[in-house]
Amino acid sequence: MADHGIARDQLRAFIERIERLEEEKKAIQDDIKEVYAEAKGSGFDTKVMRQIVRIRKQDRNERAEQEAILDLYMHALGMVFDAPEGYAEADAAE
Repeated sequence: MADHGIARDQLRAFIERIERLEEEKKAIQDDIKEVYAEAKGSGFDTKVMRQIVRIRKQDRNERAEQEAILDLYMHALGMVFDAPEGYAEADAAE
């Protein structure tokens, strides 16, 4: 019988830890939402900002591979146009 009490106490401790972490996660999500709202109020495009955050999480090689595939697909669909003159040179200078 005592073993069940120990397991019950351990289970309760795990559940309570998870609940506390869920509360912290919610608070952090609310903070992130506020930052995006502030950025939007300053004129930034939050949709693009979210893309940048997602991209920055990726490994450099993974990102390069996805960009190459995206470029290939866009060319195949005729969605890529020639860059304006001088654009490639300015891009290379960065």
